Formats: sequence, structure tokens, C-alpha cells
Amino acid sequence: MLKFYYNGAPNPTKVALFLEEAGLTYEPIPIDTRKGDQHKPEFLAVNPNAKVPAIVDGEVTVFDSNAILLYLAEKTGKFLPPKGDKARGALLSWLMFVATGVGPYSGQSVHFRTASPEKIEYAINRYAFEAQRHFGILDARLAARKYMLGDIYTIVDMDAWGWARLMPLVLGEEAWPKFPNLKRLVDEISARPAAQRAVALRDKFKFKTEMDDLARRSLYRHQSEKVV
Repeated sequence: MLKFYYNGAPNPTKVALFLEEAGLTYEPIPIDTRKGDQHKPEFLAVNPNAKVPAIVDGEVTVFDSNAILLYLAEKTGKFLPPKGDKARGALLSWLMFVATGVGPYSGQSVHFRTASPEKIEYAINRYAFEAQRHFGILDARLAARKYMLGDIYTIVDMDAWGWARLMPLVLGEEAWPKFPNLKRLVDEISARPAAQRAVALRDKFKFKTEMDDLARRSLYRHQSEKVV
């Protein structure tokens, strides 16, 4: 059975969405990052980068949420655009756009707004600006089509949903009116039964919520292991 290493963060949740949409049987294995589970040898053997999500599918191990989405979609033949070089190019381009832009800048925007021990105005502004810019590109793309790749619901939509559904956390409560087309997509996906099961997966295990010394050491190792 496929093993799915997860928590309730955006990247694992979008993989959970695919698993639920595709009706795949899987074993959810919680990784509590505030307890430091991601740094344990047994998980590092799965993902040496100490990040969730990851999957083990028989003899195949895949980590990084975008790689997992692509692997599962190609294995099952589900939630992919029609075959052809043009569609393949669009699929890869938008997957990588989310992987290298939407996700990282959204994550850093959240970090510097809510978790950084110092409120650094430059960092807050930079990451908020870039997160807003990336979401704006998604919104513009959706202005002329129902889904990111046209009329078909694909892994690119799942990929975008993972972070976009947390828009208020990334950019503040007032951000949604700026992105009406993206909001439409998020609302549609969030209403799907598979999405509701994906979000609820985190409630099957009690994750640590306290931001104490253990959590800070586990999540922000740079504070205790300085390079310079």
C-alpha cells in the first residue's frame, strides 16, 4: 500500500487532494514537524530534505509535492491535460511556476509576517509583494478559462489550490477581492468532497500546536545552528 507522509500544511494537503480525488488506497503517516519528526533517521531515509510530503509506492520513493502530483498523475493517467506537446508544455510550466514561485514566496510571506522573531519591514514587504504578484498571474490566467489548463480539472489546479486556499494567512484578510478568478477556483475545489476529506485528514492525528522551544528548534534550526 502507498505510504503518505503528511501533516496539515499546504503542500501535503494538495497531495492528499489528489489521493482522495483519484480514490487511491493509502496509509497516512503523520509527520509532526513541531516535534521534530522530520529530522528522525527513519524519515530522512525517505526524504533527506526533511520536508513533507513524501510517498513510498512499493519500491518507488517520491518527495516534493509537485513531483508527487506529477508521478501519481502519470501513473494513474488521471487529472492530466490531453496528450500533446502543447499541453505537456503548459502542464510543466505551470507546475514549476507554483513550485518555484507561488509556494516559496507564500511560505516566506507567512513566515516573516507571523513567525519571525524580528519584524523586518523589508522582508515582509518583499515576500508579500512577490506572493501577491504570483497570485495575480494565476488570477489573470483564470480570467479567460475555467481551469488553469483550460476546461479540464488537472493537477495544476490542485497545486494552485494548496496555497491559494490560505490567501488570508499569506496576504491578510483583505486580499481576496484582488483575485476574483482565483477565488472562484478555490471555492469550487474546496466544495468538492475529495477536498473536504483532504483537509480533514489532519484531524485524524493530534499534531503539536504549541510554539515552544522544541517546536522552534525543530522548525527554525537556523536560530540555533548559525552558518555565519
